[in-house]
Amino acid sequence: MSGNVVHLHKEAAEPLADEAAVTTLTVVPDPPAPRPVPLWLRSGRAVRTVVTHEATKTTARTVARHSLYVVGGARIVGRRAWDGRTAARYERMLRAAEAAGNYEAAAEWEERGQRFRDARHRRRMDLLHSPLDAAKGAAVSTGMGIGGLVLLGVAMAIATKDATDVVTPLMAVVKFINLLITIVQVVWGPLLSIGPFLALLALWAVGSKQQAAPQWALPAGARSNEGEPITPSIVVKALRDLAVPALRKAIQEMGDAGASMLSPIVIAGCGVEVDVTLPSGVSTNEVQGKRRKLAENLSRHEHEVFITIPQAARTVRLWVADSGALDEPIGPSPLATDDTMTADYAKGRAPWGQDLRGDAAALSLYQRHLLITGLSNQGKTVALRSLALWLSLDKSVQFLMGDLKGVGDWAMFDGLALTLIQGPTDEHVIQVTEMVEGAVDEMNRRIQAPPGTQFPPLIVLVDEAQVAFMCPAKDEDKRPYGGAKANSRYFMAVRKIHNQGRAVNVLMWQGTQDPTNENLPKLVREGAHTRASLALGTESQARMALGDKAVDGGAAPNLLRPGLDRGTLVVASDGIQIPAGQSSITVRTHYIDDETAAAITDRAKALRDGVTTLHAVERGEERDPLADIAAAIGDAPRLRTQDVIKRLSALNAEAYGDWSPGDLTRVLEGTGAEPYKSDGRMVVSRDHIARALADREETGSDSDV
Repeated sequence: MSGNVVHLHKEAAEPLADEAAVTTLTVVPDPPAPRPVPLWLRSGRAVRTVVTHEATKTTARTVARHSLYVVGGARIVGRRAWDGRTAARYERMLRAAEAAGNYEAAAEWEERGQRFRDARHRRRMDLLHSPLDAAKGAAVSTGMGIGGLVLLGVAMAIATKDATDVVTPLMAVVKFINLLITIVQVVWGPLLSIGPFLALLALWAVGSKQQAAPQWALPAGARSNEGEPITPSIVVKALRDLAVPALRKAIQEMGDAGASMLSPIVIAGCGVEVDVTLPSGVSTNEVQGKRRKLAENLSRHEHEVFITIPQAARTVRLWVADSGALDEPIGPSPLATDDTMTADYAKGRAPWGQDLRGDAAALSLYQRHLLITGLSNQGKTVALRSLALWLSLDKSVQFLMGDLKGVGDWAMFDGLALTLIQGPTDEHVIQVTEMVEGAVDEMNRRIQAPPGTQFPPLIVLVDEAQVAFMCPAKDEDKRPYGGAKANSRYFMAVRKIHNQGRAVNVLMWQGTQDPTNENLPKLVREGAHTRASLALGTESQARMALGDKAVDGGAAPNLLRPGLDRGTLVVASDGIQIPAGQSSITVRTHYIDDETAAAITDRAKALRDGVTTLHAVERGEERDPLADIAAAIGDAPRLRTQDVIKRLSALNAEAYGDWSPGDLTRVLEGTGAEPYKSDGRMVVSRDHIARALADREETGSDSDV
C-alpha cells in the first residue's frame, strides 16, 4: 500500500446492542502521473521559437537584403547599359511629350533620337573596316619601331665601338615583353578566380546605394522613408497605388509611366506643389476621397497633404508639406512687433497669419459680414479678436460687443467699445439681443439719411453666438430671444443687418462653436461674406461652416486635427487672396495673448478722445403696445393701419417712430386683433383690440390665482 493515502474515519454501523461505532479504512489512490510530452512536439516548439525569434528574423532580412542588392544592382546596371546602347531613353521622352500634347518637344526628341541612331550606324560601319586598318597600322608601327631601335643600336655601336650593341635596344624590348608575359601569367590565374567576386561586389555597391531591395528586407531606418523629397516618380507611384482601377490602368498604359500627368513640382512655402491632370475616366472626387491613402503613399501624415481643385479641367492640385513642418509654430503677429502699425478699414488688410506656402495671409474687412466657427478650444476667440484688434487701430471704427462666454477674453475692449456685454446667462442674451436690435435701428437711421452721407464703420460683434440662438427666454409678448423663427428676436435682428447693413457700414461679426442647424441657422451662416472654420468633426459641419462650393472645391476643416491644429483656419472669402481656381485657403493664424492684446488696445485708445463703454443696454420707458394701439384708435370703430402707425408715432416717437405695418402686424399676431381687409384696405378693429385687452387681463388674473 505504499504510495497510497490511508484515511481513517468512523462509519455508522448496523444497530448493535451496545450502539458501538465501527472504524473502517479507506484507501485513496494517487492521482495519475502527467503524460510525457512527445519528443516531436518539443522539437516543433523549439523550432518555432527559433524561427520566430527577432534575432532570426533580423538575420534572415540581412541575408535577403544583401543578396537582393546584387540582383537589384545587376538590374540597374543592365538598364543603364541598355539605355546607353539603344535609343530607349529618347523613345520614352518622345512618348511623354506626345502624351502631354507638347509636339514641339516631341519633334526635338525625335530628332535627337535620329542623330543617336546615325552616330551608332557610323560606329558599326567603322568596325567593319577596323581590323584591316588596325593590321596596316600595326605593320607600319612595327616596321618603324624596329627601324628606330636598329638605328638606336647602330648609334650605340659607333659610340662604344662594339658591334654587338646594334641589337642591344631590340633585346631590351624583347626582355620587357617577356617580363610582361611573366607578370600576366602570374596574375591571370588569381584574377580569373576573384574577378567574379569583384563583379558581384560592384553590383552589390550599386544596389546598396540605390536601396534596390524590397521594403521588408531593408533595415528599420531605411524602411522609414518619412520625409523623403517629393519627386515625379514618387507622386506617380502614389497615384497608381490609390486603388482607383481606371487611374492605375491608365498609368500602366502610358508610355512614360504617368510622367505626362504632372506639372513641374515647385517649392511652395514649407512644402511643394504639383498639378495632376487626371486621365479620362477618373474624376477629381475619386482622388479627393482618398486623401489619407495618398498621404501615406507619399510618406506623409494626412494633415500634411492638401488636395484642391484648380481652374483647369480634370485636374487636382496637390500641396505636400515637408515632414513635420506644419507642427512648427509661425512667427508673431505684426500687431505685436510693430508699435507704429495703424489700420485702414476701407483700403487695408488685417495681418491674420500665413498660408501653407508661408506667404502672409491678410484679410480685407471692408463691408464684409464675418462668421468664424469650429470646435471648442481651437482658437476661435483669438482668431476673431486679432481681426478686431487690427481694426481698432482705425480710430473711425466703432464697436458693439457681446461676449456670451464671459471669462474676460474681450475685457481689454472696455474703454474702446461703445457697448461691452460679458456673460453666459439668459439675461446677458437679452442684453446682447437688444444691443443688436439697437444696431438695426442705427442701420435704419443711416439708410434714411440723404444719399452720399458717409458713416463710420460700426462692428456688431457677438462671440459664442450659439448661446443666443439656443436661448429659451421669451419677452412679455411671448417672442423668443433664441431660435430661428420669424418672431425670434436675435435671429431676425441679425438677418436685418445681413440684408442691409453692409451698404451703410453696419457689419455683423459672429463666432460660434460646433455648428448645427439649431445653433447656427442656415440663413445666418449664408449671410456672411467671410466664412472661416477651425477644426470640425464632420463633413456636414464643414458644409455648414463654409458652404457646399468651398467643400466641393477641397476645403476640409473636418480633417484638421483638434488640439494639434489649433489656430489653423480654412477661409472662404473674396477678401483674402486665394490661388486661381480654388474656392478656399488654409491660414495658420498668429497667436496674440491677452497681455499683448491689452497693449494693442491701449494704443487704439490713445488714438481716440475717450470712449465710455456701456455694460448694459439702456432701456427706455416700458410701453404697452396693445394699450397704446387702443388709445390711438380712440372711438373710431376701425382705423387704417397707416393711420394707427402715425398716431402711435405721435404718441411716442421714440418707441413707435420707426414702426412699419409689419411691426404692427407682429405685435397683434396671436391676439385675435390682427389687421384685416375692409373695402380693400388693411384696418384694425377697435372692438377686436378691446377684446384682446380683456382676454389678456383675464388670462393674467387667472395666472395670478
